Amino acid sequence: MMAQSRCYGLNSRGIPTPSPSRCLSSSLSRPPLRIQSWRIFGDNFDGNNIGYSVLAAKLLWRGAECWNECLRLLSIAEETALCSDDLDFRVSDFHGLIVQKRGILRPAGSVKNLLLLSDVILYELDVSTSCRIETINKEAAQNLVPNLCIPFDTAFYMPQAVNIHPQRYLQALYLACENLVKELSTSGTGEKELHLHKKSVNKLLDLEGEYQAVIICLGAKADMLPELAGRIPLRTCRGVVAHLKLPDDIGEEYPELGPSILSDAWLAIQGHRSLYMGSTWEWKSRNSSPNVSTSEASKALEELLPKAYAIYPDLKNWTFAGARAGLRAMPPLTPHGSLPLLGCVNDIIGENDGCKYWLLGGLGARGLLYHGWLGKLMAQAVLACNEQLIPSELTSWKKGIL
Repeated sequence: MMAQSRCYGLNSRGIPTPSPSRCLSSSLSRPPLRIQSWRIFGDNFDGNNIGYSVLAAKLLWRGAECWNECLRLLSIAEETALCSDDLDFRVSDFHGLIVQKRGILRPAGSVKNLLLLSDVILYELDVSTSCRIETINKEAAQNLVPNLCIPFDTAFYMPQAVNIHPQRYLQALYLACENLVKELSTSGTGEKELHLHKKSVNKLLDLEGEYQAVIICLGAKADMLPELAGRIPLRTCRGVVAHLKLPDDIGEEYPELGPSILSDAWLAIQGHRSLYMGSTWEWKSRNSSPNVSTSEASKALEELLPKAYAIYPDLKNWTFAGARAGLRAMPPLTPHGSLPLLGCVNDIIGENDGCKYWLLGGLGARGLLYHGWLGKLMAQAVLACNEQLIPSELTSWKKGIL
C-alpha cells in the first residue's frame, strides 16, 4: 500500500489559500493525498472581506500569467456557483453575483500617470494578454460616466476588468476544490481528501510529525508565529474602505453598467446606488481588526473624499454608510517591483530536514491578481519538494536572511 501524503495549509481567511488547494487537488500523478486547510487567529482578519476587489492587470512582473490564471479560477468559481444549491448569494447584494464585468476607467490625473499608462499600452502591443487597455477622450469617458472630470482630455479604459465579491469567490472556489477531490477520488487516480478546520495554531511545532508539508498563508500575521517572528521582511499597512450610498431622493443614479474608477482614490461600483471607496495606507499599523471607529472613519473620509470628488464630483450627493478595514502584508521593493515572498522556510525556522514548511506571503494589495498563478507555483514546488520550480525573483528575499 502506498503511503498517504498529507499537506496542510495555514490561512487567515485571505485570498491565496484556496488556490494552492485547487492546484494540489488537481494533481493526477500523485499518490493518495490529504489536504487540510486550517483557518487560524479567528474569523475577523482580512480586508478582502470588506466588500470588493477590483481586478485589472497593469505593467507588473509576470502580470499576464497572473491575470490569465486568475480569470481561469474566477471562471471555475462562477461555474461552480451556477451549478450548486449549497451557496446562498443574496440577489439584492452585488446582484447575487461573484463577478461584475463592468470594466475600469482610469483618468489621467497627472502627467506622470499619463506617461506611465501610455507605456503600459505600448507593452500591451508587444505582449498578448486578455486585459485590453484603450485610450479614450473626455467625451467617450463621459458617455460611460456622466460629469466625470477628465484631466488632459485622456482616460484609460479596461473593458475586460472586473469587480469581484471576494467572500463569494472564496466560497465558490473552495466548493470547486471539494467537488474536484470527490471526482478524482472516484476516477481511479488515487484517494484524495480535503478538509477545512477552524482552530487556533499557536506555533508550527504544533504540527510537527503529522504532515509531510505545511504551507503558511497568513498574510500580515505570518510573523506572529514564533518560528517566523522578526525573520521575514514584511511591512504592515492598514487600509480603510468606505461604503457610500446614494439617497433615495436623488434621481441621478450611477449608470447601471458604468465602470469602476481608478484614481488617487478608487471607486468600486456595486450598483447604481451603492459603491465602495478606498483606500487609506497606515504604515506600520498592527491593527488587524476589520472594525473601524468613528474617528478612524472620519479621518479616512477626510483623506479620500477630496481625491474622489476631483474625478467624480457627483459623489458629493452620496452619503456615508459604513467602513471596514484590513491589514496588508507588504513585501520589500526589488528591481522587479514589490514581489511576494515564496519558498521553503525550513532553514529559517531551524528545520534542516527536507522542505516541509513553505511560505506564500507578502501579496500586499495585489492578492487577487497574484493568488492563482502563485498558488500553482507553490503547489508544484511542494508536490515535487523542489524550491527550484519557483522563479528565483520570488525566493531571492531569503538571501539576506539565511
